[in-house]
Amino acid sequence: MKAVQVVGYHTKPQLVEVPDPAIEGPLDVIVRVGAAGVCRTDLHILEGQWAEITGVGLPYTIGHENAGWVHAVGDAVTNVAVGDKVILHPLLTCGLCRACRFGDDVHCANSQFPGVDTNGGYAEYLRTSARSVVKLDDSLEPSDVAALADAGLTAYHAAAKVARVTRPGDVCVVIGAGGLGHIGIQVLKAISGVTVVVVDRNPSAVELAVSVGADEGIVADGGHVQRVLDLTGGRGAEAVLDFVGEGGATREGIAMLGRAGNYFVVGYGENIDVPTIEIISKEINFIGNLVGSYNDLQELMVLAAQRKVVLHTTEYRLDEFQRALDDLDAGLVQGRAILIP
Repeated sequence: MKAVQVVGYHTKPQLVEVPDPAIEGPLDVIVRVGAAGVCRTDLHILEGQWAEITGVGLPYTIGHENAGWVHAVGDAVTNVAVGDKVILHPLLTCGLCRACRFGDDVHCANSQFPGVDTNGGYAEYLRTSARSVVKLDDSLEPSDVAALADAGLTAYHAAAKVARVTRPGDVCVVIGAGGLGHIGIQVLKAISGVTVVVVDRNPSAVELAVSVGADEGIVADGGHVQRVLDLTGGRGAEAVLDFVGEGGATREGIAMLGRAGNYFVVGYGENIDVPTIEIISKEINFIGNLVGSYNDLQELMVLAAQRKVVLHTTEYRLDEFQRALDDLDAGLVQGRAILIP
């Protein structure tokens, strides 16, 4: 089969021929990939940022946002059958460790991360586990939802946290209305009562944010912090959901946050620099967010089937992978880029 593999860091990946994956265990599921999301994490992988963390051997196939059709199953698989449309939770988890027993599979002690530390879905086929596949509603196609497998799941996980600690009428500032942000906005509107104020440097991204439900869109032009403070009567927002996490976003986000507020960090790339006296005097909280759980993905697929969360995508053929990566790196992708084998 064809697969896009990392052959070295700080160099371009290559489209190569590799053996098709095969069933190796009773809970294995082979998926014919229908779509694979192109994520900024893929750029970080190619830059070598994940090399020391994962210790993955090269070459290997990237792609951690995947959906498709079940092609083959192991003897013990009962939750899906050949031909089923599925989306894949991005982690392979054991089901036996303490975290998995609590339903907190994202912190599985024995997890693997296809596309990050083992072969992923920039390919025609992918091996996963029965624990990782979620059947899709008949109204959904793999290309509709593939990028929800990680970007959407991460956005849902964080937005659900916001919903649990806010009340109707509270203000949540969303920093970044790109691939993750435009999903998080829709989730917030679907499951919470917050007023969603979106801040982004790109005017077209702000327009997209408003079109998918944001109550207020603000272009980050230097006066945006004051505009948020003005909108909130000077008190600041009850929550900030930061999908950027670099380029000064955290400094500005903290300035928009009110007393007893919660700052949800999703994007990464810079350090949070805030005096500890400010943390205690304002009693503000900083909350990290990784990818969501299997149950989170099931809930997100309900919202997708209800058309309450709609993914905006730009499609590329598998052999156009480099153009997709370059467009993402250049900020030319609105919504999410996906590869179609």
